[in-house]
Amino acid sequence: MKKIVQWEIEFNEGKTGVVIVKLKPIKAAERFINQRFSYCQGAVLAGSIIRGEETDTSDLDIVIFDKSIMESYRESFIDFGWPIEIFVHNLTSYKIFFEMDYKDAKPSMQRMISEGIVLKDEGIMDSIKKEAKEILNKGPGEWTEETVTIKRYFITDALDDFIGSNNRAEEIFIANSLANLVHEFILRTNGHWIGSSKWIIRALKHYDVKFTEEFIEAFDDFYKTGEKGRVIQLTEMVLEPFGGRLFEGFSLGKEKL
Repeated sequence: MKKIVQWEIEFNEGKTGVVIVKLKPIKAAERFINQRFSYCQGAVLAGSIIRGEETDTSDLDIVIFDKSIMESYRESFIDFGWPIEIFVHNLTSYKIFFEMDYKDAKPSMQRMISEGIVLKDEGIMDSIKKEAKEILNKGPGEWTEETVTIKRYFITDALDDFIGSNNRAEEIFIANSLANLVHEFILRTNGHWIGSSKWIIRALKHYDVKFTEEFIEAFDDFYKTGEKGRVIQLTEMVLEPFGGRLFEGFSLGKEKL
C-alpha cells in the first residue's frame, strides 16, 4: 500500500515558483473539522499519530461531539490526502461506549479522548477528558473467584490441545488462542486493562516489560521453530499462583442441589 501524503503549495511573495511542504496531521484534522463539522461542540485527534507511533498506513482518528445527532456513528473518509476515521457522539452516547469498554476491560474510547489533542472545544472537553482519565486510572473491575476458575479451565483446555496436536496448521491457531487467553489472564488478575491486536503487546508492556519480552520470545520461538516448550512453561507459570492447571472437578452450568 502506498503511503498517502498531503502537500500544500505555498506562494512566496516577490519570488517565482512555489514551495511544496507536507501538510501536518493536526492541520489536516483541523481543516477537516472546520469544513465538515464546524457546528460540533468538540473534537479530538487521537490514535497513533498523536503518540508518535504512526506508520505508513496510519490514519487520523477523530472523536467528534455533536449534540444534534440522535445516535453515535462511525465513518471513514479520504480527505486532505489522509485516510480519516471519525467516531461521532452526542453528549450522552459516549458514556455508553465508556461503559461497554469498561466491561470489556479494553478502554479504547477512554484512551482516545484522554490522549487526544483538542481540535475544537465549546466548553465540554475538559470534563469529558477528566471522566476518561478517571476511568483509566481506576482500572478494570476485579475478577471474581469464579471467573478466575473458569479462565483457568479454558487456558488448561487450550494448553492441552496445544501440547497434544501434531497438526502444524492447527497448532498455529491454537497458539494464537492461547496467547490471547494468557495475556488476558495475567493482566486481569493483576488489575490491568487488556488489549486486542497490536494493543495486546502494548497492554502487556504497560504491566511488565520483562514479562512481555518473555511472552514474545516464547511464542516467537514456537512460530519459528515449532518448539512448544517455552510456551508451555510460560502458561504454567502464569497459572501457578492460582492453583495451576484445572481440569478434574471443574463444573460449569450444573444446577446445584
